[in-house]
Amino acid sequence: MASHRIAVLPGDGIGPEVVSEAVKVLELLKKLDPSLDLEFETFDWSSEYYLQHGKMMPDNALETLKKYDAILFGAIGDKRVPDDVTVWELIMPIRKQFRQYINLRPVKMLKGVPSRFEGEDIDFVIVRENAEGEYSNSGGRLYPGLEEEVAVQNTIITRIGTAKAAKFAFEYAQKHGKKSVTSATKSNAIIHSMKLWDDVVRTVAEQYPSIKLDSYYIDALAAYFVERPDDFEVVVASNLFGDILSDLGSAVVGGLGFSPSANLNPEGDFPSMFEPVHGSAPDIAGKGIANPIAQIWSAALMLEHLGRADLAAVMIEAIEQVLVEGEVRTPDLGGSATTSEMGSAISEALQQKLLVKEGF
Repeated sequence: MASHRIAVLPGDGIGPEVVSEAVKVLELLKKLDPSLDLEFETFDWSSEYYLQHGKMMPDNALETLKKYDAILFGAIGDKRVPDDVTVWELIMPIRKQFRQYINLRPVKMLKGVPSRFEGEDIDFVIVRENAEGEYSNSGGRLYPGLEEEVAVQNTIITRIGTAKAAKFAFEYAQKHGKKSVTSATKSNAIIHSMKLWDDVVRTVAEQYPSIKLDSYYIDALAAYFVERPDDFEVVVASNLFGDILSDLGSAVVGGLGFSPSANLNPEGDFPSMFEPVHGSAPDIAGKGIANPIAQIWSAALMLEHLGRADLAAVMIEAIEQVLVEGEVRTPDLGGSATTSEMGSAISEALQQKLLVKEGF
């Protein structure tokens, strides 16, 4: 029985509240399935840590995290600390130093979720290049505060980085029986970096003749997400485009409370990190009413990454059962349940499903 060490980073705002529910579900799985061995260790690196120590995490934080098999992350963001500090001193070092060059974001219409698209078969993933692109720390500002002030932000698109993202997208499509990959571009206007993106994606696509490649300009693709979201299977996009599309996809299927993500190092040389797409939501932090589904779903993605796709699938089934029954709903779903009550309801549904399976 393989033991997996999980580093838990609850972070800011509602992060600790929803992470607690995800860990509660995972602890239940450990009890129900003796073959699942997870060890958790929690680290308090957050904006509060920054206010006390002047940095978001200790100097040896990455060396510490490197020893773990995966990272379960909550949310980051606090009005007392600039956003660029929280992002670039915590999330970005982990993503970049651990070569988490793929950000995988499922967009799936769960049963029982209120949405204008309710009942439609929306089920696709966005493969977002996660290490370079528009979120590269390349550029600067000249003459700050003067009338002549200039800001330059460079987009870094490399052949190898684009090829890795495209290859992952096509491999994912092939593994999951998908028939198409859609590439987000804007090469009619961004004529250098996006043309390289297009060239590389087409070259990779030639290695997968059974999978169709579609390519759309990002503005048109955003409209298609709203007009015909059930047409998509796998979408591959640069860092910024993937970020925007995944939030739009989340809105289509009910909101950010249903949006998990995985920051993946596919080779397994470093730990991958799993987090909900939503932020720290300071307006409801501490009220105990945050929807924990995205965090619990992110934990399911973690289990799948660790080789337990069977348990991950049952977790999604349990989430859907609670949503369909409709008895326990957080305020964002029109109910009055607390974060803990929603987590407990999912745990109970999970237990029911596992107990009826052979071997549990």
